[in-house]
Amino acid sequence: MDDATPFIHRNLPRLLLEAREAVMLHTRPSLREYGLSDQQWRVLRVLGEHAQLPGGVETGRVAREAFLLGPSLTGVLTRMERDGLIARSRCPQDARRTVVRATPAGLKLVKGLSSTIEAHYAWMEQRLGKARLAQLYALLDEVIALEQPLNTEEADGLEDDAA
Repeated sequence: MDDATPFIHRNLPRLLLEAREAVMLHTRPSLREYGLSDQQWRVLRVLGEHAQLPGGVETGRVAREAFLLGPSLTGVLTRMERDGLIARSRCPQDARRTVVRATPAGLKLVKGLSSTIEAHYAWMEQRLGKARLAQLYALLDEVIALEQPLNTEEADGLEDDAA
């Protein structure tokens, strides 16, 4: 009896995790210098990207974009609020929801870390080449889109069929 595994393809989820960890090896020391965990940085990055939103960002959106489950996000936000990096408030349109925004201290961290992180990306671009890095981004975007349960057009079509 052959005990060989039936797998033909390489373990893509493991490779993606390994690539993430390889990139984070360069980022993590800077995060630790500022006293941030990976999760706190992901939250600050999301809030920094949406800093122009006057009402803040709804916590569900933060959870989705920072890839954190609700219970984990609650703990992360509690610590970040305690440390003065974020402020939470009730959503003016729906008091059942909470919105979050980075404080000036949080935005200062985003600005400080962004130069370090962008320098690493520039190094990657120099090593891989601009075209190959762009290709990597495009391929990752394609995989993400491919693996989505339903895109909006398909979902709209299903709703039309159900009517």
